[in-house]
Amino acid sequence: MKIVGITGGIGSGKTTLARYFNDAFGVPVYYADAEAKALMHSPKLVKQIIALLGEQSYKDGRLDRAFVASRVFKDQKLLDKLNAIVHPAVKQHFKSWVKKQSAPYILKEAAILFENGNAADCDAVILVTAPEALRIERVIDRDGTPVEDIKDRINKQWSDAQKIPLADFVIENIQLSESKKQAEKIHSKLLGDRINT
Repeated sequence: MKIVGITGGIGSGKTTLARYFNDAFGVPVYYADAEAKALMHSPKLVKQIIALLGEQSYKDGRLDRAFVASRVFKDQKLLDKLNAIVHPAVKQHFKSWVKKQSAPYILKEAAILFENGNAADCDAVILVTAPEALRIERVIDRDGTPVEDIKDRINKQWSDAQKIPLADFVIENIQLSESKKQAEKIHSKLLGDRINT
């Protein structure tokens, strides 16, 4: 079974396209960012995150994402320390999840697949891109995040120019209908590669 990464910067539409692979072709998808958020409520991680960022990190037992983001996206050292807590837990959880799958390939959806070295664990990587102005507009529409905060996050991630040479497939996600056609071609190619190997 192949492990295929699907990545892209904030607002690129990688989650929307990962869902399309699941809905249209039945490809199992591991949403690394969503799983990371869930794991950040496990007792072990709660303890470590409070030790790093303080009691304010959780409100009524729930992670205060706005507070955490306001701290880590302005301080690279803090972000690195938070990632050092969360990423190993996600990696372990992903390994367990993969063992339960039986499809020709699975998708691992993650915002920072290249940045944290996890692309090396994938047999192929799909990169979803979109112009920055469109990405910012999508994130504002989705959750009302202030422009400065979105730009902070964009600046913490690698640029598309850095990621494109490392990706096996690139979907430029401006019109979703066109992106879906590209996804269909990639799906066929991934299944074809499996037949030929």
